Amino acid sequence: MYAMKRTTIFLDDKTLAAVQKLARARGVSFAAAVREALVDYVATPERVRLPSITGQFASDRTDTSARVDELLWCDPHV
Repeated sequence: MYAMKRTTIFLDDKTLAAVQKLARARGVSFAAAVREALVDYVATPERVRLPSITGQFASDRTDTSARVDELLWCDPHV
């Protein structure tokens, strides 16, 4: 038998609105959207989370993927 427990979470207004909007767009309840997000998060806790600015800028360089380690792990002040 599958049983759920009621719980309380605290969200800031921006996050609350974003989850409500997502739930409406997908045609699911707010609770279902939160459950799905938590299940996904718990299933892959060590997943690399990229910053929100990822992919937002162009460097006009064509070798960045080949030089990723050098570019990410060097001292930018040298």
